[in-house]
Amino acid sequence: MDARLNYFANPTAGKALKYFMSAGKALKDAPLPAATQELVALRVSQINGCAVCIDMHTKEAAAAGETAVRLNLVAAWREATVFTEAERAALAFAEEGTRVADAATGVSDEVWAHAAKHYDEDQLAALVILVSFMNAVNRLNIITQQPAGDYQPGQFH
Repeated sequence: MDARLNYFANPTAGKALKYFMSAGKALKDAPLPAATQELVALRVSQINGCAVCIDMHTKEAAAAGETAVRLNLVAAWREATVFTEAERAALAFAEEGTRVADAATGVSDEVWAHAAKHYDEDQLAALVILVSFMNAVNRLNIITQQPAGDYQPGQFH
């Protein structure tokens, strides 16, 4: 499968994405735990059906020591006992922040308050930006049908 557009070869895409992807790199240094960031990125990508991002974040999380059990259960996190309360709050936040068209309200006050019990303001800011960023990246990849399966951990970091 070939992508419709090669972002790395296209000068317009390359110029814009240089700045856009720097936001993703800045998030890596945010105070939101790295494991939580990968779980959130994976869940957003699962909801959106972004194969290349699912490939990337599954491999990045595994390379960072995440277990196969937890990675396999992200899609069904509500029924899984392997996530902390803080991770569950972040995953709920990620789902509501991604399914804005379904919920029509975005992140509810209840989900925001639950997340705020586990994360300080800087971490909440990182969570908001991460969910928004991942939704944008998912769309960039889905629209251009970027192929999945060949990602190597650390490839874009």
